[in-house]
Amino acid sequence: MDDFLPICQQDMKKRGWEQCDFVYVTGDAYVDHPSFGTAIISRLLEARGYRVGIIAQPDWRDEQSFRVLGRPRLGFLVSAGNMDSMVNHYSVSKKRRRQDSYTPGGKMGRRPDYATIVYCNRIRSVYKDVPVIIGGIEASLRRLAHYDYWSNRLKRSILLDSQADILSYGMGEHSILGIAEALDAGIDVKMITFVDGTVYRTRSLENVYDYELLPDYEEMKRDKSQYARSFGIQYRNTDPFTGKRLAEPYSSRGYMEYVVQNPPAKPLSQEEMDEVYALPYQRNYHPVYEAAGGVPAVQEIKFSLISNRGCFGACSFCALTFHQGRIIQARSHESLIAEAVKLTEEPDFKGYIHDVGGPTANFRHPACEKQKEKGACPNRQCLFPKPCGNLRADHEDYIALLRKLRALPKVKKVFIRSGIRFDYLLADKSRAFLRELCKYHVSGQLKVAPEHVSDAVLGRMGKPENAVYRRFVREYERMNEQLGKEQYLVPYLMSSHPGSTLKEAVELAEYLRELGYMPEQVQDFYPTPSTISTCMYYTGLDPRTMQQVYVPVSPHEKAMQRALIQYRDPKNYDLVVEALKLAGRTDLIGYDKKCLVRPLAEKRSLRETKAPSKSRKKTIRSVHQKKGKR
Repeated sequence: MDDFLPICQQDMKKRGWEQCDFVYVTGDAYVDHPSFGTAIISRLLEARGYRVGIIAQPDWRDEQSFRVLGRPRLGFLVSAGNMDSMVNHYSVSKKRRRQDSYTPGGKMGRRPDYATIVYCNRIRSVYKDVPVIIGGIEASLRRLAHYDYWSNRLKRSILLDSQADILSYGMGEHSILGIAEALDAGIDVKMITFVDGTVYRTRSLENVYDYELLPDYEEMKRDKSQYARSFGIQYRNTDPFTGKRLAEPYSSRGYMEYVVQNPPAKPLSQEEMDEVYALPYQRNYHPVYEAAGGVPAVQEIKFSLISNRGCFGACSFCALTFHQGRIIQARSHESLIAEAVKLTEEPDFKGYIHDVGGPTANFRHPACEKQKEKGACPNRQCLFPKPCGNLRADHEDYIALLRKLRALPKVKKVFIRSGIRFDYLLADKSRAFLRELCKYHVSGQLKVAPEHVSDAVLGRMGKPENAVYRRFVREYERMNEQLGKEQYLVPYLMSSHPGSTLKEAVELAEYLRELGYMPEQVQDFYPTPSTISTCMYYTGLDPRTMQQVYVPVSPHEKAMQRALIQYRDPKNYDLVVEALKLAGRTDLIGYDKKCLVRPLAEKRSLRETKAPSKSRKKTIRSVHQKKGKR
């Protein structure tokens, strides 16, 4: 039946259903598009013959909201949505956001904080004995004990607090089918302990084999170094080929209980990826949201193509290693072209494919041949601190794909808006991709993410040293000159990352002064669950080495570091002056061309240090070229 999945009893009757096999409860509005985990999992189950209904953004204060589709035959599937509910609700300063892009009309407040836990507890109050399986990004990254930035404490595995039976982590296709088949075969949910990519709870490890015991939760609460040690073990066991089973003890309420994480599920083959993206998605939000103005997030993805999954870049502040893993999984050209043709047939298609990418756009195959059978190295990175000697840096397949997409009738331009790893681009001896990128796929500005300029901070971030970025800048400018194009580089920068003192923040400000550029947007480091950087933020230790790391945790110091990046903005003047004094860099307060701000006594200082106007910014061909022309 070519339609949205049921959201009410009337929809079920149209399909001739008396009961759903699974009811999927999600914190997002119902969008039937493969950029949404709810759509992928529900459509995949449907393709295997299961009847799936959707309860999107139920009113958690009303039990009846969880009864609208009745009691499912096999179980409830629960997800907070495409984002962790706390990241969705709060900025890094813990202020409530004004808009929820995954809600009709962008309205905030349609899901609770810690949505997975709240939904599951509501379900348990209504259907006490129905299996509950949790998944999605919130469950995946909180699957074991984790630091929660918003409560500023170490929290238990979400499996315990949600009262769910099983947790499916990662992208979930293999694990959800394994769980569904076991439940359909009549296996009690508490006996489903054998599916890769899942987490379960048990009171005994007697029948658990080949596991590594993590520190006890109570011990980790008492000693942060134990949490850092535990996180380091988890990080080294995220690979589906080499990862061990992990057991985390909880010694509360008078008895010992264990949360057991099975090894990650194997990556999807190209044939499986193609199957997933060929499922009969409606590729839009449910029509019931039309009156509210639709779902804003759809506009970002409606005319984009997901080309790959996984990322071997392994930035410290990114949770992709824990969620999608480091092994690249890519769709075939035929699959992507077939989807692109569907896009061109949409009535509101204007000729522009907005993106062809994934976590990293220019990763289209595993980092090396070994990964296909043996997995990623547990103690080495593919790109950091230098590209591995076994790295296969090759853009030929991606170039061929982009050329095919550009040649499609009705397609005027194909943009690349996913992240480009410039260090991987440079590791490719050919500059064919750089030429194609600049000639066909940049929309006037190319956004890249050097994140910082201090090698000390970049080392903590897992990013290449600044010299690599400078080299990329030179090559990007040279290529645009050869092509006769006037195109900008827009660097993303991050303040207050672990390892960044005021000294490094000033170093970044001086770099920006040399460029004659002030970023309009700066990302203050956001400690989200299950990243290396978040572990450093909480413990003051790098879990990879157990070395101590300086961490700017004071809101005032974080504000100073952020202000230094935007030192030209008049409202940041006082913070910049204070930061320069604390850093012992009062030499940067004065009238010399190297100075960042004028002395406080000068009344005209704010006028002279005001941010450049938009018209001035447009005259800078690239924010990096000014320095080169001096």
